[in-house]
Amino acid sequence: MNPTVVLVVAKAPETGVAKTRLTPPLPPEQAAKVAAASLLDTLAAVHGIPGIYPVVAWTGEIERACRRDAIEEAMADMDLVWQRGGDFGERLAAAHTEVAERYPASPVLQIGMDTPQLTPELLAESAAPLRSHDGPEAVLGPALDGGWWALGLREPRDAEVLGHVPMSRPDTGKLTGSALAQRGLRVHELVELSDVDTVLDAHRVAESAPETEFAAALRESVEREGAV
Repeated sequence: MNPTVVLVVAKAPETGVAKTRLTPPLPPEQAAKVAAASLLDTLAAVHGIPGIYPVVAWTGEIERACRRDAIEEAMADMDLVWQRGGDFGERLAAAHTEVAERYPASPVLQIGMDTPQLTPELLAESAAPLRSHDGPEAVLGPALDGGWWALGLREPRDAEVLGHVPMSRPDTGKLTGSALAQRGLRVHELVELSDVDTVLDAHRVAESAPETEFAAALRESVEREGAV
């Protein structure tokens, strides 16, 4: 089996586009800064894993991204694929298919940019079951809001089931697990994490990972805008 692909699904943290559910109370430019910091923390965690293939599935205009230079530097040695397809599930499935074509015989662990508390150790631990001969064919990391923060597949093309799973719903995680099981995959459940959708989520995550760039950006935003 070839090295694992760690696939980061990300979009440009543009003002007025990124993290709109943080606005209000944060103004759009501060929400974009928080999103950029979250992405940078995620990319740093991926960089900390030895012996992997790092890939970013990207959408949006990098030229308009907050902290563009830092993001471009962080992605400089990562393979870049463009998100394509209709809804989010279709775009995820397409990204996995492209990974399968570029990295044959490699399992994939897919994450987003909304869990800046991730560490290299947690990511490596989450991907490890896919490399076990007797292990599961899939791993799924549930999120507190009912979605999921990570999906790992021994065969990336199995992600085609995502094209039929409704996304951004309280039962998305459950439906994803069911779709994988119906495909005949054994699914190992990972640790549950909170991703960042709301300001309450943001504070929860920042408190759990106070040394991250994300936490620093959120503190700066609170200081600028008053109590949030």
